[in-house]
Amino acid sequence: MFNLRKILLFIILLIFVILPLSSLKAAPTQSPVYVLSIDGPIVPVVADYIESGLQEAEKNGASCIVIELSTPGGLYSTTQKIVTQILNSPIPVVVYVSPAGAWAGSAGTFITLSANVAAMAPGSRIGAAHPVSMEDDSALSDVQKQKITHDAAAWIRSIAENRGRDPKNAEMAVIESKSFTDTEALNAHLIDFKATNLNDLLKKINGLTVKNFDGTTTTLQTDGPIKYFPMSSSQKFLFAISDPNIAYLLMSAGILGIVLELYHPGAIFPGVAGGISLLLGLYTLGTLNAQLSGMLLVILGLVLLASEAFVVSHGILAVGGITSFVLGSLMLFSGNQMGLTINKGVVFATAFFMAAFVSFLLAAVIKAQKRKVVTGVEGLIGEIGIAVSDINPNGIVLVEGERWQAESKEYIAKGEKVVITAVEGLTVKVEKIKEGGSKKND
Repeated sequence: MFNLRKILLFIILLIFVILPLSSLKAAPTQSPVYVLSIDGPIVPVVADYIESGLQEAEKNGASCIVIELSTPGGLYSTTQKIVTQILNSPIPVVVYVSPAGAWAGSAGTFITLSANVAAMAPGSRIGAAHPVSMEDDSALSDVQKQKITHDAAAWIRSIAENRGRDPKNAEMAVIESKSFTDTEALNAHLIDFKATNLNDLLKKINGLTVKNFDGTTTTLQTDGPIKYFPMSSSQKFLFAISDPNIAYLLMSAGILGIVLELYHPGAIFPGVAGGISLLLGLYTLGTLNAQLSGMLLVILGLVLLASEAFVVSHGILAVGGITSFVLGSLMLFSGNQMGLTINKGVVFATAFFMAAFVSFLLAAVIKAQKRKVVTGVEGLIGEIGIAVSDINPNGIVLVEGERWQAESKEYIAKGEKVVITAVEGLTVKVEKIKEGGSKKND
């Protein structure tokens, strides 16, 4: 009986304690898959985000990094930095153009082709990577434009060749601004897989051996835990205002705030908020390499609008300011490269609102200037009073509860209504008015 109890106790211990512990010890450690997400223009903060993601993934022994990408394009200089980071990454990088319907346009094409593995979601597209100088195109000769295009074409061919992709089709995206659907890109050997979602992609690339840029190979193990690596709070803020339209609206709001402060000194809040918004807008436009001539015209517009508050120009300065503002706005990204632009609807809507706002402020100022003085002795002129004594030619009148020495060229009997026509020291000059009369200046 005693042995039977021991046997039963051993069996229970074996089933519920020893076997689970042994299985835990035997379970292999799986490397995580880091996932970064980019949905918007390729701007400097995106390069910082990818760099921090690569460092974090390497530190924690990630098996690979997946960059979910959807972008209309961005800065050529930032694209070069990101591509360099991906090509030199010790951890394999997978670029997945997603979600369905996403676009890896312009800069996104270079980034996608530079990855160890490139994939696209259904309905997505890639291409239209023809570079355009951030300088005004009219200032560039045909030879300069060709140099820029041929340099970009050579760069994308080099990337494609080293990643085992078709360099000719890659070059077509630059030279002819050709775009490819997900199916066309797969058939053109620009991408490696089509995947309906992230899980589908990870299943397809699990166990795949990829070649690194230095010639070594790595076998992907993507069945481990997925770790999403979002932007930091500061990166999210900088990325949000890095949209050209947001930066433009910030700058416009800043201009309106400063103009309001100049028209109504002492309001404080409009000036403070306007100054912060203006500086944020100008900083962001600077990081996006907006054209200097456009920014100068916008600033000139601000100066002209502000001058209207101090110079009587009958609206000429305000009209000039609005005109300068609109022209500068249209020029900010007129020579834009790789997809960055300001919506013209936003420009004209902002200009209309600004014109209406300034017109309202001017009307308020003009109305205030024309308003009759209602303080001091000047405010008495036109007021109605009552003679509290006979005035012939001198007497006393009651005006707004106060007694004043009065003088009149005509006889005015006690109790009659009078109107004040002038004030001389402590004496008011009055005239008799008929019963039911009103202020002379009404």
